[in-house]
Amino acid sequence: MQEILVLYYSHRGSVGALAEQIALGIHQVPGAAARVRTVPRVSTVCEAVEDDIPASGPPYVEAADLRECVGLALGSPTRFGNMAAPMKYFLDGLAGDWVNGTLAGKPACVFTSTASQHGGQETTLMSMMLPLLHHGMLLMGIPYTEPALNATRSGGTPYGASHVSGADGSPLLTADEIALAQAQGRRLAETALRLAVRP
Repeated sequence: MQEILVLYYSHRGSVGALAEQIALGIHQVPGAAARVRTVPRVSTVCEAVEDDIPASGPPYVEAADLRECVGLALGSPTRFGNMAAPMKYFLDGLAGDWVNGTLAGKPACVFTSTASQHGGQETTLMSMMLPLLHHGMLLMGIPYTEPALNATRSGGTPYGASHVSGADGSPLLTADEIALAQAQGRRLAETALRLAVRP
């Protein structure tokens, strides 16, 4: 079984809901499994403020998760058209993995959520792609052969799965958002299995 890392930060649950659907899409591909992980919140205080183990949800990501995965789905909510600070902080700490080529040659995709339809989804997705390109990852989007990409009136972009939560921050995904997130997970898993080096 080859594992694809689904790594995300979610503040109000929307990105977590997308991560679950991407993981479900990964599990639909024979021979693939999702390893779901998150990153801790950050603080302006210069000392650790989060417990070593999250109170709920998936565990925090570890170095082994990056080494052992054959693909990566990376998710973050939007903060002024960019990824959220906890995800940026995590990525900024991967210099050792960059030097060692831990992620080089592995396929990756990105996903996000915004409160409004034009709240910066595409710029956030692209901001998450930049460090992945520096790591030598092979970026994947969602092709327009996915019918929901043309039909959606909520989230969903060719750059990656997305969700529009509305002013109330609802994590409830639409049918199109679910379809696109699962399709992205399947596509990532299928590609990762084709690219994975077999002993």
